[in-house]
Amino acid sequence: MAHKDNKTIVDMPGRESPPSSTRNSVTIPIPSHAMSVSTAHLPSHTFMKQVSLAALTLQNAMSILLLRYVRTLPGDRFIKSTAVVNSEIQKTIFSILLVINEERNIVKAFKLIYDKIVCQPYDTFKTGLPALMYTLQNNLLFIAISNLDAATFQVTYQLKIFTTAILMVFILRRQLNLVQWFALFLLFVGISLVQLENMTTSTPKQDVNAVYGFLAVIAACILSGLAGVYFEKILKGSDVSVWIRNIQLGVFGMFFGVLTTYLTEGAEIKAKGFFFGYTPIVWMATLVHSVGGLIVALVVKYADNILKGFATSMAIIISCIVSMMFFDFQLTLLFTMGSTLVIFSIFLYSKPELIFSVPLLNIFFKEKSILL
Repeated sequence: MAHKDNKTIVDMPGRESPPSSTRNSVTIPIPSHAMSVSTAHLPSHTFMKQVSLAALTLQNAMSILLLRYVRTLPGDRFIKSTAVVNSEIQKTIFSILLVINEERNIVKAFKLIYDKIVCQPYDTFKTGLPALMYTLQNNLLFIAISNLDAATFQVTYQLKIFTTAILMVFILRRQLNLVQWFALFLLFVGISLVQLENMTTSTPKQDVNAVYGFLAVIAACILSGLAGVYFEKILKGSDVSVWIRNIQLGVFGMFFGVLTTYLTEGAEIKAKGFFFGYTPIVWMATLVHSVGGLIVALVVKYADNILKGFATSMAIIISCIVSMMFFDFQLTLLFTMGSTLVIFSIFLYSKPELIFSVPLLNIFFKEKSILL
């Protein structure tokens, strides 16, 4: 999302490794049953780990780059909120197809969907609040990507790790070790350096408001963290599969998406039409954005935190390279320093014991007790 951004439920930051559950580049816990099958017994586990990791890296980079590209094209621009609705529709369709694939029978798949969604209304309605958060988050991400360079957005959106961790600590009383707090500090410093460079640059940028874009990212990251806390507190331990949960979220996401669209841009849609400005490249951008959450769910099954951190870091590097080639992005010292700190902090937060392998830092962090 936007970079998810999307509504896929993934594992949350914290000292313990929480159970896994749906959406875009957003960070949320996954029900424990999703990890019940031991991947060690799957003959294609290594292959699937590599495939899922490559898919997540490409999706993270392509989603932001495509969305940035379609928002900067000359001519008629599509209405931002309609893209959120279309992404929800696409993701829900993909989730239904994945349920059919798991059940190996169309009738059984739809019976399962009916039993889990229609026959268990209380459980279904519990997904309404996070669906609303995700809808608002995705709308904010479209605002942010319209006002920030792809590379700047990619780095700044990692603030969701910080907001989610802080909310987990204060609301769920999750404990972080000293190294993880240090990683969050480095993450904050890195993003601050990137934004300092972005807001003080002397290079003129047309049709862009860096402050507006940054505020949109902050709000989206807070919503991402709140949704993560909600899933951890309310839906942890549920026996609903990740694909069924995606469908539940998708149903509410479409409802809130349509409502938000007509409340915020209803007059423009009435005058121009819902699909105004949609071209094949716009459809491709919404498609890539919508499958992000599904890829995250796949990665959770086959990869660990350090590999997800590697995918995120590679996406940042790819976004920087492509932005320099096609979007007139200029790599500066501040941006390089900030991005390096962000990438390092992601790895360090995911695997705190790496601190013992870093020169200089291993002088100050020598005791194993800092990991407790």
